[in-house]
Amino acid sequence: MNRPALVSLAVLLCSSLLVNGGKVLVFPVDGSHWINMKVLVEELHARGHEITVIRPSDSWYIKPESPHYKSITINSSAGFDEEGFGLFVDRMINMHRKGASVWARLSLEFELVEQFCEMNKQLIQMMGDMFEDTKLMQSLRDAKYDLFLADPAIGGGVLLGHRLGLPLVFNVRWTVQGEGHFAIAPSPLSYVPIPGAELTDKMTFSERVKRNDVHYMELFQAADIWLMRNDFTFEFPRPTMPNVVYMSGFQCKPPKPLSKELEDFVQSSGEHGVIVMTLGTLVGKLPEDITEDIAAAFAQLPQKVIWRHKGKRPSTLGNNTLLLDWLPQNDLLGHPKTRVFVAHGGTNGLQEAIYHGVPLVGLPLMFDQSDNFFRMKARGVAKVMDIATVNKDNFLEALKDILYDPSYREKMKVLSNLHRDQPMKPLDRAMFWIEFVMRNKGAAHLRTESYKMSMIQYHSIDVLAFLLAVVLLVFTVFVSALTFLWRRVFSGSKVKKE
Repeated sequence: MNRPALVSLAVLLCSSLLVNGGKVLVFPVDGSHWINMKVLVEELHARGHEITVIRPSDSWYIKPESPHYKSITINSSAGFDEEGFGLFVDRMINMHRKGASVWARLSLEFELVEQFCEMNKQLIQMMGDMFEDTKLMQSLRDAKYDLFLADPAIGGGVLLGHRLGLPLVFNVRWTVQGEGHFAIAPSPLSYVPIPGAELTDKMTFSERVKRNDVHYMELFQAADIWLMRNDFTFEFPRPTMPNVVYMSGFQCKPPKPLSKELEDFVQSSGEHGVIVMTLGTLVGKLPEDITEDIAAAFAQLPQKVIWRHKGKRPSTLGNNTLLLDWLPQNDLLGHPKTRVFVAHGGTNGLQEAIYHGVPLVGLPLMFDQSDNFFRMKARGVAKVMDIATVNKDNFLEALKDILYDPSYREKMKVLSNLHRDQPMKPLDRAMFWIEFVMRNKGAAHLRTESYKMSMIQYHSIDVLAFLLAVVLLVFTVFVSALTFLWRRVFSGSKVKKE
């Protein structure tokens, strides 16, 4: 093929990409949730789609300007309060460590609920303001979006998606009422553990007795596609639905080369390798005495340590430890010299550890982190510390267990191989289904109608009651007939004798 023909073909391909590109309206959740939503946004943009992101004016992570999307900024205080959240984390850690009374812990939990209630009030106010802004709503309708992409961890996106009548796709692990599967898929309580209960899919009678069922809103269940941020290398086996698409580790990718300074530090570890520690996006530091103990434990190891830490420099810090305000987590976990990942238990970090086959030491702090690490511990790939009792000695012991017991790394390699052994990459699968919904104006054929049923209908309680009534009626008639015949026979015999 000559050069002009190649140029013409390239122009044609570029034009077709633009023609086939759709318009996507995104309603994300701030903080760590935005980090994985951003992966989808950037990939959709790379595929030629036009992305618009709705954000409150006080967003923590969601920036108003980006080369990958346009933003609509709503004048609202519905975003995350970084300073207030940090103070809450400090108080929670200190309370756990001091062995506070049950009442004190309940008070703290109640305070957290109050904070979330306040956030939801702000969100409701924001949605009310948006719905009453006729100019804004008309502009959203006039934009002719092809798809609405939302994180249902808060309910605002669900309401707006239904108000606009757009095909709805969720980037989901949690809804406003709990783990996503419980809103859409059959969840037999006999072998599907409720998140947070720290139970496996093999439960004793007493463990099954203490559980409750939950009712969920129909608006959530009516979504076209649920892009689940987990899979069955992480989740225990359970029933699912045709419109649930698993994309665990969609944000994971092969490591990029480290900066020269960081690569030199990693290489200086020799045969001992490197330990990586970070507590995620929401927690930059721990109480000073805990950091002193952690630093002292690190200092006794021959490994080099790269630690994301924003607090005061520990006095016990060894020459083997490098403190950073930020670190390239995926690239470090994918480095062949990385031996252990010390983490808080966020889903993103655990999935990257599974992808790269790096065993874990856990310091879960809040929310779903303990439950996430319980799953890793159940699979034999992690040691989990209690933030209330962690000290230099037990932290050092946990590190040595992971470093020198090969079973942890071997089992994590098995998980990594299972996760990678798929017909297509999780991100490509997510993109296919998002574009499928755009092409077909929804995916109603994959959506169960069960969400329109009452609990009585869903569990066929009315049918069972009817059948039971029939059986009782037949039994009653049968008993009555026997009684009648018995009396006739008995009465006849009595008359003959007389």
